[in-house]
Amino acid sequence: MTWTGAFGRGCRVLLYAIVRGLALTRISPNVLTFLGLVINTIAAILFGYANPTNYSRLFAYAGLVIIGAGIFDMVDGRVARATGQVTTFGAFFDSVIDRYSDVALFFGLLVYYARGNHFFYLVLVAFVMVSSVMVSYTRARAESLIGSCKVGFMERPERVVLVIIGALFARWGAMAPVLWVLAVLSTITIIHRIAYTYQQTRILDARAAEAAAAQQAATASKEGNKPQPAKGKGPQQIPSFN
Repeated sequence: MTWTGAFGRGCRVLLYAIVRGLALTRISPNVLTFLGLVINTIAAILFGYANPTNYSRLFAYAGLVIIGAGIFDMVDGRVARATGQVTTFGAFFDSVIDRYSDVALFFGLLVYYARGNHFFYLVLVAFVMVSSVMVSYTRARAESLIGSCKVGFMERPERVVLVIIGALFARWGAMAPVLWVLAVLSTITIIHRIAYTYQQTRILDARAAEAAAAQQAATASKEGNKPQPAKGKGPQQIPSFN
């Protein structure tokens, strides 16, 4: 076994141990999901409180806090399955809270760049914030129409990992290139999903049109096979002999 395989196995063992421990407490998975939002909000506050003199330290703290929040993101669904608490609302709640967590982190960066009068990066972070929401929205809206839309690269785990990298290596100016990567790849993902949904909806519309035409033809055929009333004179009068 390679060292990477051993590391991955060790991480899985640790993750399963955490899941088993939380399952024994019978804690609600929705509570774990909400705790993830609370921890991400703490990371956002650390971003917002940073300034040019302490940003490398506070950003590193924020990165470590986001890693802690990620543990809750990984275990809430597993705990739900382990304790038999899987619900439709739980999936909905998890998705909504994830959006709030994303926005919270980027809002913290907005505050940091606003306090430092970095207008360009303020706009860039705002663009990344909107893009991150639109990546999730395009998938959700597309899947309400075509069933599945998992195309594109920049999903939430990739965004979180990039933000963690930017935070932990902020001392060496890593956050700026991370924001550029997020902006570009998120936009590409959105365009990809729009194009994919366009193609799939055209296929569905064509099938619907074919089905409607077939149904119309079948209806017309049934109407054509009905016996038609005989045409001619009306009923003849029988002469009476009075």
